[in-house]
Amino acid sequence: MEAHLTEWLNLAIRWIHMIVGIAWIGASFYFVWLENNLDRRTPREGLAGDLWAIHGGGIYHLEKYKLAPPRMPEKLHWFKWEAYSTWLSGIALLTAVYYLNPGLYLLAPGSALPPAAAVALGFGSLIAGWLVYDRLCDSPLGRRPALLGGTLFVLIVLAAWGYSQVFGGRAAYIHIGALIGTLMVGNVFRIIMPAQRDLVRAIEEGRAPDPRLPAKGLLRSRHNNYLTLPVLFIMISNHFPSTYGSPWNWAILAALSALSVLVRHYFNTRHRSQRFAWALPAAALGLLCLAFVSAPRQTPAPAAASVPAGQFARVAAVIEERCTACHSARPSSPLFASAPGGVMLDSPEQIRALAPKIHAQTVASQLMPLGNLTGMTVEERELIGAWIAAGAKID
Repeated sequence: MEAHLTEWLNLAIRWIHMIVGIAWIGASFYFVWLENNLDRRTPREGLAGDLWAIHGGGIYHLEKYKLAPPRMPEKLHWFKWEAYSTWLSGIALLTAVYYLNPGLYLLAPGSALPPAAAVALGFGSLIAGWLVYDRLCDSPLGRRPALLGGTLFVLIVLAAWGYSQVFGGRAAYIHIGALIGTLMVGNVFRIIMPAQRDLVRAIEEGRAPDPRLPAKGLLRSRHNNYLTLPVLFIMISNHFPSTYGSPWNWAILAALSALSVLVRHYFNTRHRSQRFAWALPAAALGLLCLAFVSAPRQTPAPAAASVPAGQFARVAAVIEERCTACHSARPSSPLFASAPGGVMLDSPEQIRALAPKIHAQTVASQLMPLGNLTGMTVEERELIGAWIAAGAKID
């Protein structure tokens, strides 16, 4: 029952995180699109531009003021709770999945780092990351956005490398996502919202707003916009073990993030200029190259004579001892109420059908068994690999 309740708690938090994350990202993308598509040619007095649009059977006319309307509206919509809810639900998910089970999900198998220290390091790095980032933005580097952006990218790559040296692959990726999310929500809470509140107060008091605050808010808003796609990839990365399970997982994440930023830049600029029309095909080509260079090395198939008779019986015995505690129609492990991912290895036919997945998770990346709690040995992994390379025969 405990495993069942834990699974549903995980589901609820993950679902909330996805819903509010979509709301935040959707609002962010919409306002960037709106800003880039405003008609600024002949706006009426006091306007920076306007836009006509049709959606859902209705025609909309949107106007942006240079500063404010002659009279402030009684109801002014603020976009902040989407960001706060996304971060809070993300931290709740990080805690429920990784921090409450550090030996299982957080640490790499065989890690000598105490679980409590790993949790402190993980959460502390999020706070430290925000402090470093905030100082950089307020430094003279903040007046050179391109150089600041490049520096930020390098620091995130270094953080990915550092996490990969301490945590398991999945945990390393998720912590980079949490770190970027912390920077983004920190921008909203500490910079963007105060700038907007100062603007509204200045209008109501009839004074000029502090010109530094909108400039800082614009810089942080741009950072949030470009960081969105890397975070989206990290949110789905657990489904792709060839990325986080690679010995070069940090470099793969860096490359995918760079491609994501390139794609985002194309969509940010395509309505003003076609200078970056090459960005999408370049990103597609980069993705293909990355898939090629990150492919696991194939184990050469042994000659038929070298494959010992009864090899599958030995493989099946290893899988039963090391894997079916979780991957079974009726898991005996208290950690799971049902087979993770729906993967069941109870019969020879199931094992043969899932041989490619078994190879990817158990032989190539060695991510399974989870946390190697069942103690699968190197020799057992080699046995499974040799059986699969020989054709995964069960007769």
